[in-house]
Amino acid sequence: MSGSGPTARLVPPRAPDGRGVIGRLFSYVAGRGSQLTFWSAVALRALSVVALTAVPALTGAAVNAMRSSDLPALRRWVVVAAVSALLYVLLAGVSELMMTRLATSATMRLQRDMFGTMQRLSLGFFDRQPVGQLLSRVTNDTESVATFNENAVSQIMRGTFQILLTVVLMVVTNWRLTLAALSVVPVLLLVAAGVARAAGPAYARLQEQLGDLSGFQEETISGHGVLISTRRQAWADEQHRVAAGEVFETASHATFTGLLQFPATMAMTTVQMVVVLVTGGLLAADGQADVGEVIAFVGLAGLLASPLSDLANLATTTLAAAAAGRRVLEIVDDAPTVVDAPDAAPLRFEAGKVEFRHVDFSYVPGRRILHDNTFTALPGQKIGICGPTGAGKSTIINILTRYYDVDAGEILVDDQPLSEVTIASLRSNVGMVLQEAFLFSDTIMNNLRYAREGATDEECIEAATRANAHHFIELLPDGYDTMLVERGANLSQGQRQMLTIARAMVARPRILILDEATSNVDTRTERLIQEGLRRLMSGTTSFVIAHRLSTISDADAILVVDKGRIVEQGRHDDLLAQDGLYRRLWYSQFKTQAPSGRERR
Repeated sequence: MSGSGPTARLVPPRAPDGRGVIGRLFSYVAGRGSQLTFWSAVALRALSVVALTAVPALTGAAVNAMRSSDLPALRRWVVVAAVSALLYVLLAGVSELMMTRLATSATMRLQRDMFGTMQRLSLGFFDRQPVGQLLSRVTNDTESVATFNENAVSQIMRGTFQILLTVVLMVVTNWRLTLAALSVVPVLLLVAAGVARAAGPAYARLQEQLGDLSGFQEETISGHGVLISTRRQAWADEQHRVAAGEVFETASHATFTGLLQFPATMAMTTVQMVVVLVTGGLLAADGQADVGEVIAFVGLAGLLASPLSDLANLATTTLAAAAAGRRVLEIVDDAPTVVDAPDAAPLRFEAGKVEFRHVDFSYVPGRRILHDNTFTALPGQKIGICGPTGAGKSTIINILTRYYDVDAGEILVDDQPLSEVTIASLRSNVGMVLQEAFLFSDTIMNNLRYAREGATDEECIEAATRANAHHFIELLPDGYDTMLVERGANLSQGQRQMLTIARAMVARPRILILDEATSNVDTRTERLIQEGLRRLMSGTTSFVIAHRLSTISDADAILVVDKGRIVEQGRHDDLLAQDGLYRRLWYSQFKTQAPSGRERR
C-alpha cells in the first residue's frame, strides 16, 4: 500500500538449535515416523558390510588352501566368498533403495515445513526478506540439502559401519598390520579438518551470494518493462555479469578447496597400501604372518581405504549442506510476531464501529511511526485518510488489520480490543482493494473464490456483475474459466481492478479498506470502478486512502495525517474552511478552484 511503507520490525529469526544444522537435517531422514524404515535400512546395511568384509578373509583362507593343495577346501572357500559377495550386492541394493526413499521424503518434509512456516509468519518477516532471497532458500538451498540427503547420509552410514567392522577384523587378523594401516588416518583427519576450515566460510558466502543473484534476477525480470522503457538493458546485463562473476569466484574457491580433499585422500590411501604391503612382507619373511593372512589384510586395507576416502571427500557436500541448511532452518524455526492471545475469542461483529485510542506504533524499536492517534469511525461511515507521502497512512491500515501489533494505546472494533480477538475472525470481516491489483495464475473463477472458502459459482458471478466485471469476462474466450497469467497481465489494469473489487464482494466484508483503487485508468473505466466501489461500500465501515482528494470529498470524516500524527479530522467543507494542511493539499491539486468550486482570481 502507499503511504509510509514498512521497514519491518527487525527481529532476527532464531538460529537452529544446539543439535547443529547437520544433526537437524539428519533428523529429517531418521525421524518423524521414518524410524522403522531407517533402522531397517541400517540393519540391512550392517549385514551387507559384514558380507563384504568377510570376502577378504575368505579369500585369504582360499589362498592358504591353494598353497596347501587342499582343493575341496579351496572350492568351499571360493563358493562361500562368491555367496558372500552376492549377499552383499542384494542387501546393499535394498538398503540403498530404502535410504533413497527416506532421503527424498526428508527433503519433501523440509520443504513443506519451510513453506508451511512462511504461510504462518507475520507480514514483518516478508518486509525484511527480499523475494529473491526467499526464492533462493526455497530452490538453491533446498537443492543443496537434497544432495546431502540423497548422497551423503547413505555414504556416511555405510562408511561408518564398514570402517568399524573392518578395523575389528583387522585387529583380529593381525594387530601389527592394523597399526601400520591406521598410521595414515591422523593425516587424513588433519586434511579433512583443514579443508572444512578453509571451505566452510566460502560455502556460507556462496549461498548468500546466490540469494542476492536470485533477488536481482527476480527484480529485473519483474521490472523488464521499466528496463526497456528506460533503455537500461545494458546496465542490467552488466550488473548481472558482475554479480554472477562474484558467485563464480566464490564457488570456484569453495569447490577448489573442497576438491583438494580428493587428491590428498588418494595419496594417503596409496601410502596406506604401500605401508601394509611392506609391513606384511617383512612380517611374512619373519614368520609372524602367513601369505594368506597378508593377502586378506591387503583386502581389508582396501575396504578401510574406500570409506575413509568417501567420508573425507564428502566434506564439500556436507559443508554446502550445512551452509544451505542453516538458511532453511532459520525460516523453519522462525515464529510469527503477531499471534492470538491465549484467551482470544472470535470477534463478535455487531455494526462496524472502529476506535483508535492514543495509538503509538513503530516498525523498528525506538523509531516511532505513529504518535498518539485517536479517532472513531461509526458504523457504515466512509473515512478518508490523506496526507503527504510517508505520513503514516498505510501504517494505520496495517495495524487496523493487525498485520502488526501497536506499541501503546488500543484499537477496538465494536468495543472489543483487537488484542483480545482472534486474528482470523478479525480479517474474515475485513476486505481490501489495493492500488496494485494482484491476481493469481489461475482461472478468473478461482481468483474470485480466493476471497471466501466455499463461495459458489453463482455468488462469484453475482459479485462480478455488481463490480461491472461480468460483461468483459463473458467476452473472453473461456469466460470465467479463462486462465490468467502471472498477476493477471493478460488483462487491462482496469479489468484487473474490477476483478479485485468483485473478489472483495465475494468476501462479504464488514470493514472495507480502499487504497486509491481508481488510479491510472481511463475516465470510462474509472466510472465503472467507482460504481462497483459504491456497491461494495454500501453498509460497510470504509477506510479510503486518498492521493486524489476528490475521491474522499464526500467522506463522512477525513483524517489528515502528517509525520505519524492525525493533525486534522472532519468533513471536507469544514477542513477547507480551516487554514490547515488539508486546505494546502487541496489547493495544490486544484490550484484554480476556490473552496466553493468557483475559479480563483
